Amino acid sequence: MTTYTSNGVRLRYDDFGPADGTPVLLVHGHPFDRSLWAPQTAPLAAAGYRVLTPDLRGYGESEVVPGTTPFEVFAADLAALLDHVGVDGAVVGGVSMGGQLTMEFHRLHPERVLALVLSDTSPAPETEEGKAVRHGQAERLVTHGMLGYADEVIDKMIAPYHVTGLPEVAAHVLGMMKATAPEGAAAALRGRADRPDYRPSLAAATVATLVVVGADDTFTPVAEAASLHALVPGSTLAVVPDAGHLPNLEQPAAFNAALLSFLATL
Repeated sequence: MTTYTSNGVRLRYDDFGPADGTPVLLVHGHPFDRSLWAPQTAPLAAAGYRVLTPDLRGYGESEVVPGTTPFEVFAADLAALLDHVGVDGAVVGGVSMGGQLTMEFHRLHPERVLALVLSDTSPAPETEEGKAVRHGQAERLVTHGMLGYADEVIDKMIAPYHVTGLPEVAAHVLGMMKATAPEGAAAALRGRADRPDYRPSLAAATVATLVVVGADDTFTPVAEAASLHALVPGSTLAVVPDAGHLPNLEQPAAFNAALLSFLATL
């Protein structure tokens, strides 16, 4: 088992590809784990990249820390992973909450970011109403567990037509959600409620940036991705057809083609 420690918390990660390849750090969203990136790891490693996929604290096989996990703590964990494997910087990418954690990492450690990959995510801070919703979701998960929540949101995490049309993908997504520790997910949601506004740091970004979105994403629609693309100087926008909020799982070939094409320009 590949593990490291950040501020006394044991965290799990996988490390694929050549040790001297350009590092690509991929951050999963909520409420998932590092297996979210399974369709990307082998193609990226085969192309010569070193791919790092951690389980965030509270998720997957990483240690669960109840309470509140501020986003700067997640960013510190990611920095500790780069330190652990001995690399100064990486291409950093994430989907949904993982995209917001990517933005947080860029805000706090811009010198360690070689490029950004922002998939199906939003840079804006939470509204007061949104904060209340996040805290309410957190309490619900702790009180009632993950099962009901997972069944409710599966047709938003992936496009509704894929729930039955891609049963293996649906089973993977449901499995990740239902296996997540409620206390860990709740801690992240509380931290997510208080995340900062990433628009100023992204508007000042000087690294290449790929913005990806599923054409049928209802959580972060194409219009929102287009706004993010317009915000980040010199960024590239890729819209993945026939995909919802998790295009890397729903249409891995199209997602990987966009990602590898972008990486080849660096």
